[in-house]
Amino acid sequence: MPLQLNDHGLLECRAFVAGRWREGVRTFAVINPATNEEIARVPEMTPADVRSAIDAAYLAQKAWGSLSSKERGAILLRWQALMLENAEDLARILTAEMGKPLAEARGEIVYGASFIQWFAEEARRAYGDVIPPPQSDRRIIVLKQPVGVVGSITPWNFPNAMIARKVGPALASGCTFVSRPSEKTPLSALAMAVLAERAGIPEGVLSFVTGTDAEGLGLELCTNPKVRKVTFTGSTEVGRILWRQCAHDIKKLSLELGGNAPFIVFDDADIDKAVEGALIAKYRNSGQTCVCANRIYVQRGILDAFAPKFAAASAALKVGDGMAPGTAIGPLVDAQGLAKVEDHVEDALVKGARLLTGGRRSSLGGTFYEPTVLVDVKSGMKILAEETFGPVAPIVVFDSIDEVIALANDTEFGLASYFYTRDLRRTWKVAEALECGIIGINTGLISTAEAPFGGTKSSGIGREGSKYGLDDYMETKYLCMDIGV
Repeated sequence: MPLQLNDHGLLECRAFVAGRWREGVRTFAVINPATNEEIARVPEMTPADVRSAIDAAYLAQKAWGSLSSKERGAILLRWQALMLENAEDLARILTAEMGKPLAEARGEIVYGASFIQWFAEEARRAYGDVIPPPQSDRRIIVLKQPVGVVGSITPWNFPNAMIARKVGPALASGCTFVSRPSEKTPLSALAMAVLAERAGIPEGVLSFVTGTDAEGLGLELCTNPKVRKVTFTGSTEVGRILWRQCAHDIKKLSLELGGNAPFIVFDDADIDKAVEGALIAKYRNSGQTCVCANRIYVQRGILDAFAPKFAAASAALKVGDGMAPGTAIGPLVDAQGLAKVEDHVEDALVKGARLLTGGRRSSLGGTFYEPTVLVDVKSGMKILAEETFGPVAPIVVFDSIDEVIALANDTEFGLASYFYTRDLRRTWKVAEALECGIIGINTGLISTAEAPFGGTKSSGIGREGSKYGLDDYMETKYLCMDIGV
């Protein structure tokens, strides 16, 4: 069935390289995971095409960087306005290629646009410093300048927002940008490119290079000496590979990697609010988020109150095509993701976990999987050690604060954590003890352009969003002047 759009020009099937729309010698299919139907075919670009985009970005950067932050910001604000004006079409493209419910896709477009707006405005506040000198004949000044060409590699689960969080600060700070979007979701990126061109972003400043050769395209971004920064969102294992590839040129690097977020419910929590927060943190995007609540810890005294309520609310979530009204759980993105979810559930059940709801593929077939809640989950099960990336909620019982802090920190990852309590002293103790970059306290919604997003340990380096988000795209330059006094 053809995709219903108000502006069919947004369904662009050509790559955007160095300010030109490019066909490819070969193409690959973009598949709707809900229907398994082909939506479009886009160009299979090569490392040589990435090199062309980098060359153009390198040439364009000096002129783009020489514009005032106000001038760059005005162009970015036009881009942001166009994203909001076309939000419904962008959301429908996103749902078609990725599968998330349309309401969530609409939210992602608004969320992504908020980063473009934030950094369009924040770049005007990229202040330097005048430092009091140690000698009367010296003056010390600190400037911030753009890094240069930025290479970006983004995943399929948030194909608009993950690009926006990176391209916003890059362009606002005066860098140019070469993007390699996921081969599963290139259409959202190309629709952004259409609107960027309409907004007046100059030729060469922005490129989107599509292709399935993730290794080859990524290697060019990491090893080309004209690229001075690489920003990546994806798995920890791939992040390690990219870090090694960037090492030779000592490139600036931002890595937003895997997560294994604990969601802790203490015995004094508002149980209804905790259930509501757990539903959001667990099932958004069918559990396919890096900040997804992967391990739910419930204090023993309220287990019998929390678990049945949470299981009933989980079972009530509608599974279906993201385009259908009322859908809360869309398909998993592919068969590999489905197989991982099934493996984690089977492993837990074999090792003694008990099923409260779900635990099987949906009757819809394909890659649809029912929202699933497990109890009696214990250490040694895969579902606690690995990132499931699906709609499965394992519940673990705990007794004390020290015990749950140790359990929550018992992972190589440190991206997000959540906990619910009404005790202020407990709040501070737990918040300071959890080893992660982001904490939701009595809330399951944590992402906003105004706050720094990023992790610790194997969850990555760098921060996206907030006033700190510009830092990774700028160099700090120190001027020491002898004024001859």
